[in-house]
Amino acid sequence: MNIKNVIIGDYAVLAPMAGVADRAFRELCMSYGAGYCVGEMVSAKGVTMGDRKSSDLMRLSVHERPAAIQIFGANPDVMKEACLEALKFEPDIIDINMGCPAPKIIKGGAGAALAKNPNLAGEIVKAVVEVSTVPVTVKIRKGWDNDSINAVRMAQIAEYNGAAAVTVHGRTREQMYAPPVDYDIIAKVKKAVNIPVIGNGDVIDGKSAKLLYETTGCDMIMVGRGALGRPWVFSHINEYLKNGIVLDEPEIEEKMAVMLKHIERICEYKGESIGIKEARKHAVWYTKGIPNSAMLRNKMSLVSSMEELKLLAETVILLNKSKERTE
Repeated sequence: MNIKNVIIGDYAVLAPMAGVADRAFRELCMSYGAGYCVGEMVSAKGVTMGDRKSSDLMRLSVHERPAAIQIFGANPDVMKEACLEALKFEPDIIDINMGCPAPKIIKGGAGAALAKNPNLAGEIVKAVVEVSTVPVTVKIRKGWDNDSINAVRMAQIAEYNGAAAVTVHGRTREQMYAPPVDYDIIAKVKKAVNIPVIGNGDVIDGKSAKLLYETTGCDMIMVGRGALGRPWVFSHINEYLKNGIVLDEPEIEEKMAVMLKHIERICEYKGESIGIKEARKHAVWYTKGIPNSAMLRNKMSLVSSMEELKLLAETVILLNKSKERTE
């Protein structure tokens, strides 16, 4: 799939998960075959006010290309200015968030709240497209609630105003992340527009990726929570869709090695003091489903240094080797 002049080589894109899809995680997912990645959403207002945190969120490396910077806001002029600032970091794509369900985003009229104001949504897309030198994409939801399902209209408005692709999360804002995902609405959007459509919702492996593709006819899929503690999910999706092969989950030793590599990179980029705190949730995700790790998960959520984390990882491995010897 191409998004205008941006060539996407594989099937799945990493979702812009706030507090998760940082530089370290994006690089790791790309190394496992993500087609491209979208960074954590950035406040347009923060960008235009020179907020340092917003600037840090937009930094990209050569190891995560193609990459999109995602911005959110409810004022077309501010979004235009934020786009110009974002372009200084040389993204391959600018993505506009019109799907975030978080209350603090909704309160400002941004994210999924724009589903209630399609005309404003169109003005925002037009304003950003006017100044962007790279393709502009838009991420939307099924609608605000089941009484106002308008993803097709939102996608058509985005296309009319110059969007190069649209991502559709098959849930309403009211649902947040609760089941079910509506594949039918993604299929309807695909039929209604002439730009690429990226399907989003509950893809966790190759089989669920294929189901989304075949059910909706979408051009690509977006993976979010299915990659938490499992960055290798992208290689599994690619292998299944290309060759029909279901890859085994990595051995426990490999999972722990990937976890440590991931968290070491977080600490390298952010410093150990900040990095290890942010890494706690990742450590819990990496050990989910591993036998005999439940007792250590609480300790991982409180870990305070890389050395401590390494010891816990070794303990997880030893506990499972000990169990294997007694069986």
